[in-house]
Amino acid sequence: MIPIRSLLHRIRWDPAFGRGTFTLGYYDRVRRGVVQVPLARVQIDPGNHFSFVALEDDGSAHDVPFHRVREVYRNGELIWQRPPRQEPL
Repeated sequence: MIPIRSLLHRIRWDPAFGRGTFTLGYYDRVRRGVVQVPLARVQIDPGNHFSFVALEDDGSAHDVPFHRVREVYRNGELIWQRPPRQEPL
């Protein structure tokens, strides 16, 4: 599986692949579920290797660690998904 940061770099720097509408699905601990946000409303600071800023519909912004990204969609089609976590025995 390609790391999420590598996929985001490819979306940004590969003109052919980067065409389209992308959506990130990340796990929100408060809502206890996956929240989808259009990539157009995500701010990624190249110097920050741990998180990005997600802009919500209500105008609020918050940091989201990259490890919480669970899925990525391109034009509505799932193109990347983090394997489910396995609970310890």
